[in-house]
Amino acid sequence: MPRLNWSEVAPEGAKALFGIHHYVTKKTSLPEELIHLVFLRVSQINGCAHCIDLHSRDLRKTMSVDKVTLVPVWDEVPDLFSQTERAALAWAEEVTNVSETHASEEAYAAAASAFEPKDLVDLTIAVAAMNAFNRLGAPFRVPVAAMASR
Repeated sequence: MPRLNWSEVAPEGAKALFGIHHYVTKKTSLPEELIHLVFLRVSQINGCAHCIDLHSRDLRKTMSVDKVTLVPVWDEVPDLFSQTERAALAWAEEVTNVSETHASEEAYAAAASAFEPKDLVDLTIAVAAMNAFNRLGAPFRVPVAAMASR
């Protein structure tokens, strides 16, 4: 059965959510590549095909395909990801899995030591926004740009 196009059905909701996306990507001091890295990891955890496709493509513009490929196992390849990237990815996983992690004191302390207070809040807003997008993209099966190989 075809799924609804959530942004067409609820344009005001889409506008609000895209407003948060605009804030995170254009109005914060977080590097755009770091934001897309976090967006990709959150989307991988949540299984949102559209967002995985989109943010993989965004990252491949500035990051090697090898590094993008290894995002799901970033903690196993410490030399490939910077300390800032590792801290952002760890916090993204902690917040995305908050029902299990409860944003532990250890994880919070690690994130707080890696980011200035405003950047940590902005990073958390980015994680929250991507979780919201994933919870629309996955259930409504937003199409991917990827083409099947022939």
